[in-house]
Amino acid sequence: MTLDDIKTIGVIGAGQMGSGIAQVFAQAGWTVILVDVDEAALQRAMKKIHTGLLRAVDKGELAKEHVATVMSRIHPHQDITTVAQAHLVIEAVPENPELKHELFKELGSLCPPETILASNTSSISIDGLGRASHRPGRVVGIHFMNPVPVMKLVEIIRGKETAEETVTLASALVHRLGKSAVICKDSPGFIVNRVLMPMINEAITALDEGVASPEAIDQAIRDGLNHPIGPLALADRIGLDTVLAICEVLYQDLGDPKFRPSPLLHRYVQAGWLGRKSGQGFFSYEREEKEIKQDASPLS
Repeated sequence: MTLDDIKTIGVIGAGQMGSGIAQVFAQAGWTVILVDVDEAALQRAMKKIHTGLLRAVDKGELAKEHVATVMSRIHPHQDITTVAQAHLVIEAVPENPELKHELFKELGSLCPPETILASNTSSISIDGLGRASHRPGRVVGIHFMNPVPVMKLVEIIRGKETAEETVTLASALVHRLGKSAVICKDSPGFIVNRVLMPMINEAITALDEGVASPEAIDQAIRDGLNHPIGPLALADRIGLDTVLAICEVLYQDLGDPKFRPSPLLHRYVQAGWLGRKSGQGFFSYEREEKEIKQDASPLS
């Protein structure tokens, strides 16, 4: 299979990452099958994609007359069997090892042997997903950064049995999206989260110890290290449940106490304070979320 043979992309999971992945592929000209078991999630994703495209128009990145064309390339479905016609399937379901393993087992049976199966996982082993699929040579990690339409970097994760052709195709795919790719081996957290999560976790620990307020901690990192966003606001954007899941994988797989999740992070997740998606995390987003819902344009 060559890059030009890939005509249809399957995306499983219509959350913030799945919707962003669907948008960038559709903008780049691919037909996209977007699958989620929740019809409401699919509707929210389509509205979010439409809003994202209008934002691209405002930035001069997309002609207004092309919005409808891009939207027409995305086909939402609740039935996972629809991705059997895709040449590449990328999953963006929650960061749960059991869920992802079951999904790859199902995809391995459902999709033709030549189909590439990719994961947007932040930390879960590509080797394990490859074994679950019974076709490890065609399994690869394609880890987009959040928000997908904005961030340029994509990590390509090579499992022990991932074929060189699969890695080459994944890299070419990313470059055609106009993004940059870094290739790494299958190791807990890969590159970005291996480095990022200890910083976020330490910021949460500093907050728990009363070192400073959330605002002060984030300002110190933004202004002191020239970061565009502070670690606590970034954790809220990622989702505190996702941050916790990644930290737990790192701690379990590497056995280093520096990756042990902060007790405060556990308490926030247990309380349902997950960040932007719940309206409350280290900062409050209730008013912002309501305004977003009110301003969301219906699809034409």
